[in-house]
Amino acid sequence: MDEQDRSNLRDLHAGFALIGLLMKGNLLDMQHLPSQAYELADMMQEARNQHGAGIVSVKRRTKKEKADE
Repeated sequence: MDEQDRSNLRDLHAGFALIGLLMKGNLLDMQHLPSQAYELADMMQEARNQHGAGIVSVKRRTKKEKADE
């Protein structure tokens, strides 16, 4: 996973965290929600890094790769 993948995954985690924070219903302090979401995202990233799992992806095979089979 390269740096761009890590950044995209962090943004995805922050989006999930933001949804959770919004569902929690504490909307009085909305100006801090984005920073709280990224704090949670960083915690999710750290927990994920401890397990060493990669990102599963499905890559389209080229015609040449199909022909080689």
